Amino acid sequence: MPAITGRQYIERIDQLKTDIWIEGKRVTGNISEHPAFKGIIKSQAALYELQHHQDLKDILTYLSPTTKNRVGISYLQPKTKEDLVTRRTMIQQWARSNNGLMGRSPDYMNTVLMALASSVHLLQDQKNCFPENLQSFYEYAREKDISMTHTFIEPQVNRTQLYIERSKEPIAAKIVDKNEHGIIIKGARLLATQGGITDELLVISANGKEEDGNGFAFSIPSNTTGLRFICRESFVGGDSSFNYPLSSRFEEMDSIVVFDNVLVPWERVFFYDNVPITNIFMRSNSFLPFTLHQVVSRQIVKTEFILGIVHSIIETINIGEYQHVQEKVSEIIIALETMKALVIKSEVEAKIDKGGWMQPDRSTLQIAMNVYPRVYPRFTEIIQLLGASGLMSIPTGNTFQSPVGNELNHYLQSHENTGEDRVQLFRLAWDLTMSSFGTRQTLYERFFFGDPVRLASQLYFSYDADEYMQRVKDFLDLSKEH
Repeated sequence: MPAITGRQYIERIDQLKTDIWIEGKRVTGNISEHPAFKGIIKSQAALYELQHHQDLKDILTYLSPTTKNRVGISYLQPKTKEDLVTRRTMIQQWARSNNGLMGRSPDYMNTVLMALASSVHLLQDQKNCFPENLQSFYEYAREKDISMTHTFIEPQVNRTQLYIERSKEPIAAKIVDKNEHGIIIKGARLLATQGGITDELLVISANGKEEDGNGFAFSIPSNTTGLRFICRESFVGGDSSFNYPLSSRFEEMDSIVVFDNVLVPWERVFFYDNVPITNIFMRSNSFLPFTLHQVVSRQIVKTEFILGIVHSIIETINIGEYQHVQEKVSEIIIALETMKALVIKSEVEAKIDKGGWMQPDRSTLQIAMNVYPRVYPRFTEIIQLLGASGLMSIPTGNTFQSPVGNELNHYLQSHENTGEDRVQLFRLAWDLTMSSFGTRQTLYERFFFGDPVRLASQLYFSYDADEYMQRVKDFLDLSKEH
């Protein structure tokens, strides 16, 4: 099967009948019709549908190296710098359809899997490692256009570095048994965004300990027996695209994943019971540079959208003459152009990695990863400062259709717009920065790749400054001669 359509995606997800719980109730019927999921499923389906637009076909798909069917470019393993540009073009084409607000759009997980498959050499000839399984699953996902989510995080029971779980019943998911059919997993993991509305769940334990059962990687269908997704409260404010322009479309949902003695077939196991591999695989493989390339490309589109909202607010209420307003907008412009420059630099300085693939420059993308968690919360603050009380004077769309609608249009009009048009814009700004959906977006971007302080430490230790230190030494040595 080549790249799927939106209808095929929806039909597949509905047919899974995955075990999903929300508000203490199990979801029954078609998940695509549930109020908490229908908006995001429709938006996701629209992405798949774009793959079949005649004018976008060559931007979004390429010919599979095995079947010659058209498959998604987010699965493309880059061999050249031009391939990296091709990947970025595809990522940003999809991102523009949701203005970068879908952090777990399918191209993210496709990129994750592509990156892992590009590092199978790290698993070769290692104890309890099955690189052929990883390669096989990558090809399966590429050819079937499988949708995926992942869970890499353990529950926050105790965050000390030397914590060893003492509970008789596992809390963090672990291997509790194995047999001729596969490994048995019991316990929980966080934080599966879009959990339950994808074909597959990819699981990687990236913090190996000497305890039994902590190191593993595998992928299983979302409807596997014993697998349960327990969702947080939905942030969908309502169906109205006027009242909730973003949450009604792009609320991706996050879930706790519970494994109740889940059997993972051997052919789906990538590695297990190998602490050294568990500790080094995610750090040493292509995961970070390739996924960061996707993430930064999306964040650029999101920042463009934010800049558009800010300029629209300024024009609507005519505040562009104030220097403090100009300064705030310049902050967003600088961040946007910085992110653009970094992603292009990562492509220009890309090199062939040990797996034989063209890898974007890791250090450059690590810098971008340190920039965005710090600037994104400032974007929301700038919108709040510029919108001020206008972000609270936002009646619903129905109010404008009521007997008091004419009054609202008169009293809430702006320099450029009617009251209804101004409120529609400000409701968009509110949904991005102040609603439960919007504040989740801020938290999401703050911690996309983990604690910003830890990310800064990683950059500190990984950045090669030896050449610059040598220049200082050479300069001081030269000074001694004079």
